[in-house]
Amino acid sequence: MNRLDKLVDLIGRHAPADGSHETPMPGVKLLRASSPTMPMPVIYAPTLCLIAQGTKQANLGATTYRYDPAYFLVASVELPVMGSVIEASASHPYLSLQLDLDSAELSDLAIRYSASAKDEATSPAGLTLNRTTPALLDAAIRLVGLLDTPHDIDALAPLTIREILYRLLTGPDNSVVRHMAQADSRLNQIARAIVWIRAHFRGPCRIEHAAEVAGMSRSTFHLHFKAVTTMSPIEFRTQLRMQEARRLMVSDAADAASAGFQVGYESPSQFSRDYARIFGMPPARHASQTRGQITPRQAGY
Repeated sequence: MNRLDKLVDLIGRHAPADGSHETPMPGVKLLRASSPTMPMPVIYAPTLCLIAQGTKQANLGATTYRYDPAYFLVASVELPVMGSVIEASASHPYLSLQLDLDSAELSDLAIRYSASAKDEATSPAGLTLNRTTPALLDAAIRLVGLLDTPHDIDALAPLTIREILYRLLTGPDNSVVRHMAQADSRLNQIARAIVWIRAHFRGPCRIEHAAEVAGMSRSTFHLHFKAVTTMSPIEFRTQLRMQEARRLMVSDAADAASAGFQVGYESPSQFSRDYARIFGMPPARHASQTRGQITPRQAGY
């Protein structure tokens, strides 16, 4: 049995049903889908997504990221993404491991295993795809394999997770992880601004204030914000508003006008235009088509 087959077997046994499965290991989830899923808006937190089988697609603004067992995805900051499983079947389900990335642990490893910083004019993208290495795959197999011996989890899971973080930090495409590990990096400055925008997206959300939170001039802030998120700060705020409006209409049965008002729009017509531009149809019709087609289990995709 090769490495991938071993990981497929492990995840398949410990995630026997479609959906997102928590594990006894904090920050570690297993995901399964036995058919392609509809695009779902979700906020990607700092995360590693390593696919054992199947293919997934994530859309961030106008940029599409498609990944499979050959490439893993790293989300370095909180980003509003449209994600979907695009290759999966009952006989060959989509199976993946998701690991939350601990910035404090990364920082400690970066101090112990330093590397010369690259001189980059802009920050790395908030989503990156990197080739899956045998060493990373071996560590992932040992981490999921601990679910077969739960009495070993307390002692060995922290060590194995630390090894995975080390592999990310010292791998060939480690730029974004190195930036995550540096408290004063441009990436982390943008991350602070993203947290502020997420807390204030319903209001005016002055860009000057967001730049102050990041500790940058307005022009520098725009440059690095777009490099990380692929969007301007205003476009980013609009994405957050549309995701929340969709949730209000689908989950809480709010009407379009009420949803638009609750996410900060004073003009229903402007809300409808922005919503249709992002989701491809007017809000009421989109909510009607979406309602009843999704289940809570799909939220993890």
